[in-house]
Amino acid sequence: MAAEKWMVQTKRADFNNIAKKYGISPVTARIMRNRDVVGDQDIEQYLFGSLKDLYDPVLLKDMDLAVEILTEKIQEGKPIRIIGDYDIDGVCSTYILYTALKQIGAKVDYEIPDRIKDGYGINENIIKAAWAEGIDTLLTCDNGIAAVEEISSAKTLGMTVIVTDHHEVLKIEEREILPPADAVVDPKQEECSYPNPEICGAVVAWKLVKVLYKSHSIPEKKWEELLPFAAIATVGDVMRLQKENRIIVKQGLKAIARTGNYGIKKLAEKNNLDIEHLSAYHIGFVIGPCLNAGGRLQTAKLALSLLLAKTEEEADKLAQDLKELNDERKDLTLQGTKEACQQAEKLYSQDKVLVIFLPDCHESLAGIIAGRLREIYQKPALVLTRAEEGLKGSGRSIEEYHMFQGLVEVRDLLTKFGGHPMAAGFSLKEENLEEFRRRLNENARLTEADFVKKIWIDVPMPLEYISESLVEELEQLEPFGQGNEKPQFAQKDLRIRSFRVMGKNKNVVRISLVTDRGLPMDGLWFGDGEDLARQLEGRQFMDAVYYPGINEYNGNRSLQIVIKNYKLK
Repeated sequence: MAAEKWMVQTKRADFNNIAKKYGISPVTARIMRNRDVVGDQDIEQYLFGSLKDLYDPVLLKDMDLAVEILTEKIQEGKPIRIIGDYDIDGVCSTYILYTALKQIGAKVDYEIPDRIKDGYGINENIIKAAWAEGIDTLLTCDNGIAAVEEISSAKTLGMTVIVTDHHEVLKIEEREILPPADAVVDPKQEECSYPNPEICGAVVAWKLVKVLYKSHSIPEKKWEELLPFAAIATVGDVMRLQKENRIIVKQGLKAIARTGNYGIKKLAEKNNLDIEHLSAYHIGFVIGPCLNAGGRLQTAKLALSLLLAKTEEEADKLAQDLKELNDERKDLTLQGTKEACQQAEKLYSQDKVLVIFLPDCHESLAGIIAGRLREIYQKPALVLTRAEEGLKGSGRSIEEYHMFQGLVEVRDLLTKFGGHPMAAGFSLKEENLEEFRRRLNENARLTEADFVKKIWIDVPMPLEYISESLVEELEQLEPFGQGNEKPQFAQKDLRIRSFRVMGKNKNVVRISLVTDRGLPMDGLWFGDGEDLARQLEGRQFMDAVYYPGINEYNGNRSLQIVIKNYKLK
């Protein structure tokens, strides 16, 4: 387990003045400052932002060109094929583009690569099949920016290619290597003036649809109906929930409550979720994993079929299938994580970058397991599995390590790779595995301090300051997630009066606590309840990092805290 260091945010501002100006508490003003929300414009947008505050899509390089080409192809009746990806972002991107192009009257279909057979993104087989079927135009979404050779092949065949993507552009010796497509819409390009490069593939697609709809005089309301899918993908692809992204998710969650999409409604129903009160957590940890489960264990076309379902009966069956697949995925992930941890501790405990080989693990679970390893050890983690042609891997990183650049430095060992600073996918020959591990670790400029998990505390706040009105005010700061983390508070020396383990799986502990001023309050902790109970035996005091909440039971309401981290005394 990684060591922890508790750190208090110390960013300064006139919190009392901000609180007075915007009718909020100084605590909320401090939380906003901690998330770098500074100045009247940013504060207004954070508290009251709407779709009107989103950036103009035409600021994206090649956006007008892409729309011009698509308009011409639609008018000429040329067949267009959307090439998506098998994760939640790719599925939502494909859904957005397919729905919009059908709305306009385009002759359009779609293809989503098979994770096992095809691998990530557009490839030679997909291109040749499209050409053989008379497809005129290929439109990628959530992929394509790194497919330089593949798109060159499509152009050689005389096809038109439009790339929409959001992934990093390949750079060699500081020079961008772009695919030779007819239009490339990706905010990560150096020449792109779009103010927010950290949007997901579905948002790029959604932005394109806005311009396309406007050029075809489609009412803006039809574009807004696609907002939930841009929001789901933003959370599912772990984009930073700041500025524009946060507005998309905040407004998108409201729009989901009104959606007419049978698939989303049935998926919420199967998971016992209230669709009118979904949070980013529900998208990231319930809805999203179900949509991803099809692409992991069968085919992503299951998830796309769910979103495209025309009847409640069809949606009901597909939602049930995806939920069952996700339940199976959970069991396999637990098994793989256990094996990966054993390997990490026995063989690679001194490595800076964990490279774990699980030959029999389902390759679609590599990224999830890598993420679990990163959380446990606070180290970059790459998990590889045996595939048809060598090894396939997926990595998850820490802030101090740029994983995509790490792979660029060893690209001579790889047959394929792509990704972000925090996550990447790659393939290599099995005989290169040990050299891959050695060189990644040799190149890693990481220190022991980087492996200490930093627990950031927004406000050291005595429990006496908690009130129902503060809890309700904090809820206005949602959606929480990457870049807009749930606020964290802390108090030292809470006396432990009693505790009990709860829940069918013994994964909740209710602890009766008292402050040094004599205020009693319950604290809830979620995790291995029996393990915490053993630790609590004989301990009298606790320092806690917490989030305040309200417990409602039998019509009674009482304040409580959810304990996120603790130190026992």
